[in-house]
Amino acid sequence: MSGIVGIFNRDGAPVDRGLLQALARFLDYRGPDAREVWVQDAVGFGHTMLRTTRESLNERQPTGLDGRFWITADARVDCRAELLAELECAGQKASRTMSDPVLILHAYAAWNEECVQRLRGDFSFAIWDIRNQRLFCARDHFGIKPFYYAEIGETFIFSNTLNCVRLHPSVPDELNDAAILDFLLAGLNCDNATTTFRDVRRLAPAHSLAISAEGSCVKRYWEPPIDGRIRYRRDEEYVEHFRALLKEAVADRMRTDRVGIFLSGGLDSSSIAATARELMDASSEQADLRAYTSVYESLIPDSEGSFAKKVAEHLRIPIRVLALDDVKPFERWDDAKIAWPEPIEDPFFADLFDVFQIIGGDCRAVFNGEGNDALMSFQMVPYARDLLRRREWRQLVNRTTGFLRVRHLPWRGVLTRGQKVFGKGPLAPVLPTWVSPRLAKPRQMRERWAEAKRLADGRRHPVVPRAHASLQLPQWTHLFETNDPGVTRFPVEVRYPFLDLRIVDYLLAIPPFPWFYEKELLRRAMAGRLPGEILCRAKTPLAGDPLMAQLRRPETAWIDQVEWNEEIDRYVGRSEVPKLAGEESPAKARTHIRPLCLNFWLQFARRVGYNLSAEVRNG
Repeated sequence: MSGIVGIFNRDGAPVDRGLLQALARFLDYRGPDAREVWVQDAVGFGHTMLRTTRESLNERQPTGLDGRFWITADARVDCRAELLAELECAGQKASRTMSDPVLILHAYAAWNEECVQRLRGDFSFAIWDIRNQRLFCARDHFGIKPFYYAEIGETFIFSNTLNCVRLHPSVPDELNDAAILDFLLAGLNCDNATTTFRDVRRLAPAHSLAISAEGSCVKRYWEPPIDGRIRYRRDEEYVEHFRALLKEAVADRMRTDRVGIFLSGGLDSSSIAATARELMDASSEQADLRAYTSVYESLIPDSEGSFAKKVAEHLRIPIRVLALDDVKPFERWDDAKIAWPEPIEDPFFADLFDVFQIIGGDCRAVFNGEGNDALMSFQMVPYARDLLRRREWRQLVNRTTGFLRVRHLPWRGVLTRGQKVFGKGPLAPVLPTWVSPRLAKPRQMRERWAEAKRLADGRRHPVVPRAHASLQLPQWTHLFETNDPGVTRFPVEVRYPFLDLRIVDYLLAIPPFPWFYEKELLRRAMAGRLPGEILCRAKTPLAGDPLMAQLRRPETAWIDQVEWNEEIDRYVGRSEVPKLAGEESPAKARTHIRPLCLNFWLQFARRVGYNLSAEVRNG
């Protein structure tokens, strides 16, 4: 998770080297190993290095190729052997010892902007093409690596850290009302192309941006496929193929001497841990794998820790259990060391920084099991319709009867489905009374929700539509950026093996039954590799709600008597916000705490500044 920053003056004005150095210096916490800048006339790149792979041990950035291309990148390239073979066929002399950013440069030299079609992995980068005087930027398929930018007059500023872009003297601090409204209604900004700040934008996942003196162009280069179709004669072939892909995905993310894993005791993270253990045992290279699990010991019932310990013991992995019981709502909200760049709806945000501080003392990369729940989201009806449409009668009968044999009675979901049909279910947007009428104009809201629905319905997978659509939810961008050092402020790179493109393509192409039903594919793939009680364990949510438990405590009564920031009146009617003490509904508590989250964020964001101009003068 190295830090990257760059400036491009489209009018040809020279880049202020001192300003660029100051921006790069701000990113030191992201990359403690080295800091360098490169400037050529109207373009300048800065980089702070965090070495997280064996190939990066001798890496330097910004770096160039053939005197024509320069790059600053936060990148980990997967499928390196395949990419090297393609580069050789394209006439590029690349070697397996090259760092990932240099491989990206060779890919750009071979295929220009189409290089993103050949890249696999997590990346955020900018390439300057000296001959064509053109800047090319790209963000990986799922947006795991952030990329922010601003176009102010003739100046283009970018970074993988939001606050770094904001520190440029030309970037104003005006807020984006649409993003604030999204936060108040949904708990996050639902537009992957914008931020909370009016003039700072995101490069959305799977998008590239080309910019020159003539203008700029943003393009989407990838979408989750809808036409994949893999059908085997034997069930064992599905399991073997998946197991091989998972091993490749984990191996590509284990190119380091020490790696951690968020181990919950559930099937997903345990499967990654088991695969990593298997790779370590088969490798001649020394590697250190350690686990971390966050638990509640007294605040609410929580059995995750005991399951995680059983997995760790079975796999011979040291584990550290991190208790979250003592973190209070809005604890340390005014601490600059844990300041959020954008509003966050989690009142227990301080625990995130504590967890990453602990992990950062042990390792620089950590696995996360997110992604598989979405990809294995089970639906039988679309699958049956597809078999009917294709007239695959034998499969239709076999799969339907097999499903009916194992399916529990469906009555529990009938009411929920009926509510959704009539617009009264959880998918219907609800406008709290405390949202300012100035912010929530009914016509604009209807238009925005209609556009969101149109985009969601635009490309539907014929067999697994929910799994396919879930990959494009803004919650993913929010999750990845929350776990990024730009927020956590600790140099720890989070890696997501289940969001490897090989696994995504495979799971979108195989039959959902029986493989997605209660994660049958993963259970069979891990048979003999994990304890039986983990393989048989159903996915279980927390037995209690930490927020509700805290709100019942007398010492939390202050939360209904907070000091309001004056700016909050633009967005919230203070007198309309209900009291949280005594609230019995977790859903209502989560909704009504958002004005308080915004209030605390506004107070801190407006109070604390960063005197960049002074640093530039003294730099």
